Amino acid sequence: MDINSGSINDLLKKTMKYGATDLHLCAGSKPLVRINSKLTPVEGTEKLTPGDINKIVDHYLDGVRRSELAENKVVDFSYSIAKLGRFRCNIYRQRSTYAMAVRALPLEVPKFETLGLPDIVKEFTKKSKGLVLVAGATGSGKSTTLASLIDMINEEYNYHVITIEDPLEYLHKHKKSMITQREIGEDALSFASALKSALREDPDVIMVGEMRDMETISIALSAAETGHLVLSTLHTIGAVKSIDRILDSFPTNQQNQVRSQLSTVLEGVVSQQLIPRKNGKGLIAASEVMVATPAVRNLIRESKYYQINNLIQSGVDDGMRSLERNLAKLCRDGVIDEKEAKLKTQDVQLFKRYMSMDKI
Repeated sequence: MDINSGSINDLLKKTMKYGATDLHLCAGSKPLVRINSKLTPVEGTEKLTPGDINKIVDHYLDGVRRSELAENKVVDFSYSIAKLGRFRCNIYRQRSTYAMAVRALPLEVPKFETLGLPDIVKEFTKKSKGLVLVAGATGSGKSTTLASLIDMINEEYNYHVITIEDPLEYLHKHKKSMITQREIGEDALSFASALKSALREDPDVIMVGEMRDMETISIALSAAETGHLVLSTLHTIGAVKSIDRILDSFPTNQQNQVRSQLSTVLEGVVSQQLIPRKNGKGLIAASEVMVATPAVRNLIRESKYYQINNLIQSGVDDGMRSLERNLAKLCRDGVIDEKEAKLKTQDVQLFKRYMSMDKI
């Protein structure tokens, strides 16, 4: 396959045309796109050679990024094509050559109503302080959910919003709020250093693309405690595992203090997964929502957060929703296939119980 800048852009255009979420380029394989969670070869393409991959690397990387790739064997960056979209790119070493994974991002931030999340999630944007977490595996739509929430804040409040991302994904326009966006590598050295400096930049809302380490988590908790609304993501599934992940990031002798702090600042956790629609037309989010009620805060404080799942299942009136209830409703409504739902559920028996109810 004769690779040049035109053919690379053509592949990205086809990615968007097919409604694919990702494009994969690897020597020895045809270019592949992920449509409805399944990888499919791009029509009219041939297998890529190591030379093709090297041309792709030359096209995308400047001297600084090339040095980063040589040192770390991987590099992340974002890329834009006018009137088409933005792309989150990852180039990495494999079998002594390079491969590339590209995530397609729309130019416009999707409206909240298109995400399939419950209305209670919108209420988190009305908080003036505290910590809101969006949890899920890679590719589950966490960044899109955060961008949509930031856009809602942007339309409603005269705030200074700071986003810290690696790399920048959605580009926000200034509406009622002023939004400053910092990219790790380009605008800041690390999440922790950017978050620390953000506290001196008079923010109302801080969005941290990912809480990766103890220092970042510690500063985020302190920011939420001192009157800022902090939004962030975790690579976990479910509210309880998210709480576990935060606490496990700290040494044992600090966990009591962190547990007390978390019980005070946590406002809610949205955990989501993307599931193929039954009609084959795209993906839909299945989610669990935990709202930090006084009962939830008490369980966190007393280190009984393993009991939180019971509160989520019984807390419908508080806006909570269990993943199993949501999966069962999507099945009953004919949106997703029951087999797919069972693959995603964390408690098959609970899912079956919801499926057997007259009303979910």
